[in-house]
Amino acid sequence: MKIDLSLIKQLRELTNAGISDCKDALEESNGNIDEAVKILRKKGVLKSLSRSSREVSEGWIGSYIHHNGRLGSLLMLKCETDFVARTDLFKDLAHSLAIQVVTSSPEYISKEDVPIDIINKEKELISLEKDFKSKEKSVQEKIIEGRLSKFFEEICLLEQKFYKDEKLKVKDLIDDMSSKTGENIKIEKFSRFEIGI
Repeated sequence: MKIDLSLIKQLRELTNAGISDCKDALEESNGNIDEAVKILRKKGVLKSLSRSSREVSEGWIGSYIHHNGRLGSLLMLKCETDFVARTDLFKDLAHSLAIQVVTSSPEYISKEDVPIDIINKEKELISLEKDFKSKEKSVQEKIIEGRLSKFFEEICLLEQKFYKDEKLKVKDLIDDMSSKTGENIKIEKFSRFEIGI
């Protein structure tokens, strides 16, 4: 059964689970949202949502310096225990995310970090585009929603497509690591450096 994107979006908003997890659960439940929620719960995907409020006091600083020595980044990835922070899996994720920062130049970690005045400015720019005002209000809202989604994908690390696999977003990697470790995992901060800018 082919799953409609609107169903995936609806389940994702309801559960905050990753896109691929939502798609798999919907396929398994033949498009039934209630059944899909039960499937996600059984698989332990929803357990990670309750983890998100737990304190993260351990972690690893991932780093990457490009071969030419002109680009680099540092990224602080946090978790709950030193045991998880010292695993190769966790260190590899921190390193991959540091590479992501270099390749994709995000400005913020999440959508929630983007100042409202920047969001409003982007909405204003969208509304000034040719033919925008001639469209129905509901169409205008969908256009703004779609364009803002692309805008967040450009500037927010968690919303970006992962450089190794464009089917995944960075937040899907974090959710996956959280499911594997049973811990709250979060990107605390990052910095990108470039010589010549």
